[in-house]
Formats: sequence, C-alpha cells, structure tokens
Amino acid sequence: MGESKMADVEARLAALEARIDELEDLNAIRRLQNAYGYYIDYNRPEEVAGLFSQDGAVVFLSGEYRGHEGIMRLYGTWFQNLFTGGRRGPVKGLLLDHFQLQDVITIAPDRQTAKGRFRGVLAGGWHDAIKDALPEGMPQQFWEAGIYENDFVREDGVWKIRRLNYMMQWQADYETGWSHTVAHLQPAVQCYPENPIGPDVILAESEWRPTWPDRQEVSMSFAHPVLGAAFAVEHFQKMQRTWP
Repeated sequence: MGESKMADVEARLAALEARIDELEDLNAIRRLQNAYGYYIDYNRPEEVAGLFSQDGAVVFLSGEYRGHEGIMRLYGTWFQNLFTGGRRGPVKGLLLDHFQLQDVITIAPDRQTAKGRFRGVLAGGWHDAIKDALPEGMPQQFWEAGIYENDFVREDGVWKIRRLNYMMQWQADYETGWSHTVAHLQPAVQCYPENPIGPDVILAESEWRPTWPDRQEVSMSFAHPVLGAAFAVEHFQKMQRTWP
C-alpha cells in the first residue's frame, strides 16, 4: 500500500475513532440525565448528589443550590420532607414520575465539557389512602413541565452534571388543568441558613424566573441544525425575500 493510501486510511480511522468517542459521550450524558430522573422519582437524594461534580450546582425556582451540601438540602431536606416525611425511597400511594425527553446534547471539541437541553414532564400526587399526608397548599394531583439547560463536565474521566438548570414552564392541578392553575411552588425570597431549605444564592433580578402563567425565554445551547451558529431571525427573513 502506498504512503498516500496509508495516510488516507489513517485519516479515516482517526475520523471514525473521533465519531465513536462522540457517540460514547452522547450516550454517557443521556444515561446520566435519565438516571437523574429515576433517582428523584424513587426519592434517592444521595444518588442524585452523586451525579454532580465537586463544584456542582442546581438552579431551581430562581435560586442556586451549590455543592453536594446544597444539592442534598434541595433533594433531601426539602423534597424528601415535603413528599415522604423524611423517609428514603418510594412511599405507598405517592406518585412522582419525571420523564426526561427531547435531548439535544452538544459536546465541546476537547470532550471535557458539554451542554444538554432536555424537556422534563412530571406527574405527581397522593392516593386517597394517604391524602391526609398532603402538604398544605399542594394539589392532590398535579402536572408539571420544564426545560433543562444543563452543563456537564468530565471529572476524573467520568461525565458528571456541573450545573443542572431547570426552568419550570408550568404547573397544573390535574382536575382543573393549566388554564385555571397558578403554580403551587414559588421562588424562594430568602437564602440558607435563614431559610433552612433555601438556596445558597438568589439569582439576580435580571435572571428572575416568574412562574406559570407567566412565561420566559429559555435560551438554547445548541446551534441551528441546518443554518448553524450564525443563524439569526433577521438574516433568515432577508433570505426569504430572495427565494423564488
């Protein structure tokens, strides 16, 4: 085999190896996000915290929970006490199903960081057998949906969540629907430790997230699949005017 053909084969092999590496990264991050959904469904806050990097954080309801301690405060102290009375694991008559959908994952060229956009849909509620445990202000049956724009990092060779950025889009009582519902969860106004379940930081006013029925733009982390990163509405409108 000549040198030029050998070089061509080596280049093709290198391109295939890079593509395989990218697919492995995509599958690892998709698996990571899906595991997150299962762990919160089954009330396993320690496993949730273990999905995050050392500098990991969660943004929820206009507050940021930082580090494993802050993440445990959110998923353990707050959510666990709210839904299961502090007990770990699933509880008879309590439904919490988080569906992780529509992933669009972008791997950085150096394969050390990535961004991912996902849609989350939640069905939750309490069976009549345990409705006496229903927290004050919570509907017995509800829906919720939101958008994740997450940052991921490869730490010690393993993909982890660096920043889980969940932006609730709506909440709805099951019986009356989203047309007649105001979100039952509202942003915190006080940080930890003054608020025992509060975030470490309240987001700046410019990043404040009003809840349903208000809506807000959720910027997309990925380039346009056809027109690329340079896509702009104004440019597209100009292009349209030149089409036959």
